[in-house]
Amino acid sequence: MSEAMLSKVRKLLAQAEDPACTPAESAAFMAKATELIARYGVDRALLAARDPATDPVGDRVVEVVAPYARDKAGLLAAVADPLRCRCVRRRQGSGFAMHLFGFASDLERVDLLFTSLLVQAAHGLAGTPVPPDEHPAAFRRSWLAGFAQVIGERLGTAEAEAATDSGGPSVALVLADRSDRVQRRLAEVYPRLRTAPRRRLAGTGFRSGAAAGHRAELGGRGVTTGPRPGIGH
Repeated sequence: MSEAMLSKVRKLLAQAEDPACTPAESAAFMAKATELIARYGVDRALLAARDPATDPVGDRVVEVVAPYARDKAGLLAAVADPLRCRCVRRRQGSGFAMHLFGFASDLERVDLLFTSLLVQAAHGLAGTPVPPDEHPAAFRRSWLAGFAQVIGERLGTAEAEAATDSGGPSVALVLADRSDRVQRRLAEVYPRLRTAPRRRLAGTGFRSGAAAGHRAELGGRGVTTGPRPGIGH
C-alpha cells in the first residue's frame, strides 16, 4: 500500500478517534477511510490485469492464539472473504493457524484491517458489561460473532461500491477472475477440504457486538511488526 494512501488513512482514523469528534463526524471519517481501502484494492486489481507481476497470487499463515481463538479466527475469515481472500483454519495447540490465500495487495489489506479490528474488539469487549446472570465467556463469544458478522457485511458493501464506481462490468470481470484464481490456488494446496459444522452460541452479546461492528473503524493503522493485539479473558 502506498505511503500516500497510508498517510490519508492514518489522518482519517486519527480524526475519527478524537474524543472531541461527534459520533456523526467520527462515522464520516471512518466511512472515508473504508472507501480508500476499497478503492485501493480495485486500483491494484486493474494494475495487475495489465501487469500481473505487480500483484502475484500468494499465501501466508496467521497465528490466532487463545483466548477466544476460534472467535478471532471467525473475525479474520469475515475480513478476508469480502477482500477476495480465502482462508483455511488449522488447529495449532490451543489456537489456530489460519492459512490465507490471495493476491499480495489483498493479503496486505486483510492484515492491516484484522490487526486494527482486534484492537477495537478488545476495547469494545472491555467496555461492555457482562449481564450478571450470564457466563462471561459465552457472552463474549456471542459478542465477537455479532462484531464479525457486521464487519463482513460492511466490507462487502464497500468493496461492491468501489467496483461499481471504478467501471462497472469490466472491473467486475477482473475481480471475478482474481477470486477464481485464488480459489484454484487454495484447491491445489487443499484438494479435500471439509466444511466445518455451523457453530451454535448461547450468549446474548450478539446485538451489542453487532453495534460495535457498526462503529468500528475500517482502515487499519499500517503494518505492524510486533505481536498481534489480543483479546483478554
